[in-house]
Amino acid sequence: MKQLFDDVSAKCSKLTTQSYSTSFSLGIRFLGKDLHRPIYSLYGFVRFADEIVDSFHEYPKKDLMECFRKDTVKALEDRISLNPILNSFQQVVHEYNIEWELIDTFLKSMEMDLEQREYTEDAYKQYILGSAEVVGLMCLRVFVQNDTSLYNQLKPYAMSLGSAFQKINFLRDIHTDYIQLGRTYFPDIDMQSFDKTIKMNIEKDIEKDFNHALIGIKLLPSYSKTGVYLAFIYYKALFRKIKSLPAETILQQRIRIPNINKLGLMFQCYIRSQFNIL
Repeated sequence: MKQLFDDVSAKCSKLTTQSYSTSFSLGIRFLGKDLHRPIYSLYGFVRFADEIVDSFHEYPKKDLMECFRKDTVKALEDRISLNPILNSFQQVVHEYNIEWELIDTFLKSMEMDLEQREYTEDAYKQYILGSAEVVGLMCLRVFVQNDTSLYNQLKPYAMSLGSAFQKINFLRDIHTDYIQLGRTYFPDIDMQSFDKTIKMNIEKDIEKDFNHALIGIKLLPSYSKTGVYLAFIYYKALFRKIKSLPAETILQQRIRIPNINKLGLMFQCYIRSQFNIL
């Protein structure tokens, strides 16, 4: 009898994903069909938490975040929630044995955004762990379809991929984060002195994450490999664009990949997958 509500919940997560992220939605299309619903559900959960800290400036964000955490715990305990995003999420957590530790670490990183404005090296690493690396691990649980051995094997590569994506997001959004939100994620950096040398050092760090992550992508099962690879090449293209721009440019505007270019990347990914040359 609950199936209709679960179906509606899943559609809410899908709509959330498609509304907020064109690139992520394109990547999901290249996953095996059985993976679409759970990945949409994970994204919906992550997106809602992120919106609280990044967008709801005229509302009591701390209270909203506390409520979201409590509602998440209750949804997991009761195996149902009248919040369709959380109902969809709790199903995936139970179906794929996603550990509470991953969820809790993610929520703690979102809570850091309520207060944190400048990051030390330790806080920076903790934030990336919670906001990106553990999200990659939640997705990995789905990508390997509960194969614990393969999950443990691919875990470090998934964390590197999440780390690379987040650091690129930091560079892409540096204007919004610093000018509008007053945040500086990169540790021990005076944004007034952000220049080519600082930018290049960050880019070298991202390159290491990318190179390590690609090893793991090649080891993924066929039903998840192509979709993850599409996300990889999209972020690679965004990274190349950021690398080509002067430091002062990324301080002044958000860097984007046009939708027509995203379609080109999608076609490139499809061709590579057909010839097994990922």
